[in-house]
Amino acid sequence: MSELIGPFREIITLESTPIKGALTDDQMGIVSEGGVIIEEGKIVSVGKFDELAKEGRKISLIETDQILIPGLVDCHTHLVWGGTRSRDYTMRMSGATYESILEQGGGIFDSVAKTRSASAEALLNDLITRANRHLDDGVTTIEVKSGYGLDVENELKILEVISKGNDRLIVDLVPTCLAAHVCPKEFSDKRAFLQHIEKELLPRLKMNRLTKRIDAFVEPSAFPKDVAYEYLKTAKAQGFDLTIHADQFHTGGSDIAVKLGAKSADHLEASTEKEIELLANSDTVAVALPGASMGLGMNFTPARKLLDAGASVAISTDWNPGSAPMGDLLVQSSVIGIYEKLSSAEIFAGITFRAAKALGLSDRGRIATGQLADFISFPFDDYREILYNQGKVKPNMVWKNGKRVKDV
Repeated sequence: MSELIGPFREIITLESTPIKGALTDDQMGIVSEGGVIIEEGKIVSVGKFDELAKEGRKISLIETDQILIPGLVDCHTHLVWGGTRSRDYTMRMSGATYESILEQGGGIFDSVAKTRSASAEALLNDLITRANRHLDDGVTTIEVKSGYGLDVENELKILEVISKGNDRLIVDLVPTCLAAHVCPKEFSDKRAFLQHIEKELLPRLKMNRLTKRIDAFVEPSAFPKDVAYEYLKTAKAQGFDLTIHADQFHTGGSDIAVKLGAKSADHLEASTEKEIELLANSDTVAVALPGASMGLGMNFTPARKLLDAGASVAISTDWNPGSAPMGDLLVQSSVIGIYEKLSSAEIFAGITFRAAKALGLSDRGRIATGQLADFISFPFDDYREILYNQGKVKPNMVWKNGKRVKDV
């Protein structure tokens, strides 16, 4: 049975907003005093509420001023980990670099040890808590990476936790295998480790249908460009989609991403004009991770230059225990918007349909006919209030697959 929801003071549909390039706010497809018709979890129609109400269907009346936007998509997170990295954060505040902490056995290795020792049940409970907080903040689709296992059995454990979480959560989880996060201490040769992963892990991922996505951290301190390229090329040949931790401290990762047709190149804080041009002339989404910039005290992804060059730019949290522990998409989007001089349209696109594109998803991120009925509303009469409040005001209503799952 179809249902009409509304009226909303403004609906930011993003229905025809371009997938690439710079945007102005008049490209957001705003419908004033609008309504949305949903049926079986999908959007049937969007338009003026009074006109839609004439068709005589069930109406869920919205009695206060509300701004409706698509459900948010966080396309890069690490939500399964054990323990904490507060010691690392304190060291960084005192001047230690990310790479120096890693070399001293901290950083990712600290999380690996704690995640390996954690039970699957404990990891699942923490994942559910984090994902539900995200849903409460309006995030209706979350990518979740492995990468704190760094051996076959623990990487499988993490991906199985994500699968179980998907069964128990309202929000959609999109799993990604990041076994190529850093080389574990058990291996002295990085190429040998990745060949081991190719042989022992990738076939089991396919057999158990745990993920269709492979990621790698392309950095001299993690996996150098030539070593990562061969691994990612093999993964692609086996039918996996690719995403890459690229250009965080050194360039090279975005070049691989474009050459291999990766869905996204993420981080990009070190990208130069060369990398910006490569990404702009490709179908690879450039994913900015302002939470990592804030957590590490480093420059932001050059989002303004990427957009002006014609790239598709998404914004994500990189929620993880080390470099980006905040995990608040609205706050981070508001902050990078000020520093990189982004329009509201560019920010909203970056956390909805452009982020969905980074995950290979075309069925969400817009309020338009045929899309999933994932949307969120804010208690305002002007969409500009959302980012003006810098993430402090969260959505008071959230719909997932047409069902209202938050109503405050």
